Amino acid sequence: MNDLSFAVAGAKPLPHAAVPALAFSLRVQSAVPVHAILLRCQLQIEPRRRKHAPEEQRRLTDMFGTSDRWGDTLRPLIWNQSTINVPAFDQSIEVDVPVSCTYDFEVTSAKYLAALEGGEIPLRFLFSGTVFLKSANGFMVQQVPWDREASYRMPVVVWRDLMQMYFPDSAWIRVRRDTLDLLQRFRAKHGFLNWDEALETMLAEAVR
Repeated sequence: MNDLSFAVAGAKPLPHAAVPALAFSLRVQSAVPVHAILLRCQLQIEPRRRKHAPEEQRRLTDMFGTSDRWGDTLRPLIWNQSTINVPAFDQSIEVDVPVSCTYDFEVTSAKYLAALEGGEIPLRFLFSGTVFLKSANGFMVQQVPWDREASYRMPVVVWRDLMQMYFPDSAWIRVRRDTLDLLQRFRAKHGFLNWDEALETMLAEAVR
């Protein structure tokens, strides 16, 4: 299937998803009619392919170290791996590749995306899988060539708008269960209505 090619045309929020997710519009082209493709997609973020503002560099220090080390530490980040079924088509077809998006900053991809102020996110899609073709004797099976891939530069605002849609003006942090228990006691003791009030009071006392 050396005549099989892929290109990403855009990205948008996936409607009615159970969790925050983006749908990447993938165009698949083939010189011969295709009965179906069982397509595996690995999505990588490529930090080396964009410039990072000074504030972004500061936010990413705990991931990549100081900027003078980035020549050695800046490596592609695996964001998502998924498998989709591409239906029958003749010459070309567009299908959606769903990608779930967490807001958990303990997850490397989310931490990196949240650190970006604007511009574009360089992405690379790596493809593999099985292609089913019609033949005189029924069906013929071929593999997606190992070198099939596609690049796409997604605007940062697409990811930010998705997070704002699901978590308006909010962010998430992970703490140990015993730490959460202490925070709950502190909140209950002072009668705070929400976590922001509790944390703001604690921080104000810490900086006195």
